[in-house]
Amino acid sequence: MNNRILASSLARVEKFLGDRTPPAMVKIGQNTDPFRILVGCVLSARTRDEVTEAACARLFRRIKTPRGLLKLTSRQLEKEIYPVAFYRNKAKALKLLCSDLMERFDGRVPETLEELLTLQGVGRKTANLTLILAFNGMGVCVDTHVHRIANRWGYVETATPEETEAVLRKKLPKKYWQKFNEWLVGFGQTICKPLSPLCSQCPVDKHCPRTGVNKYR
Repeated sequence: MNNRILASSLARVEKFLGDRTPPAMVKIGQNTDPFRILVGCVLSARTRDEVTEAACARLFRRIKTPRGLLKLTSRQLEKEIYPVAFYRNKAKALKLLCSDLMERFDGRVPETLEELLTLQGVGRKTANLTLILAFNGMGVCVDTHVHRIANRWGYVETATPEETEAVLRKKLPKKYWQKFNEWLVGFGQTICKPLSPLCSQCPVDKHCPRTGVNKYR
């Protein structure tokens, strides 16, 4: 898939998604509070959208800042974010993250990808998504949906999300960087699913080589 076909495919995906409810992090990002967005990114990993949203709502009714989170006991924090996946590990990660924010950034979420990546427990996906949603920055957020679909479309040929991000930074036109994750996550949740994608309902089926797809509907 070249950039001309990609442009047509993304336009079809955007039209298909229409007014559908956006992914959880996009909705959380509408709050525009960088700290809330960063915490939401941590909580969202391997967790259903509705669970992430509810956990963020509960937690931020109680705390507003890294300092406030650090005042919670580990048990209190676990209770607020339960039942997100791996909630005990995420509670520990959030404590370390907030300590790092207080010690090195005076409680402020940094605004550059390079600084975000220095934070405890923050990987490239979280850093890029925080950069996009919190600061309207130019990031390329690659999660499992983006990695899978970009390869399935034949736009990239990569083995890991990290490799996919590197290729996209070179190949993907910058005008698509900020929305690419939102579109492909929504598309991956509804049509281009990991197992047995709904190719019969796909708006870009004629452009898709179905790379790596063995079974589809």
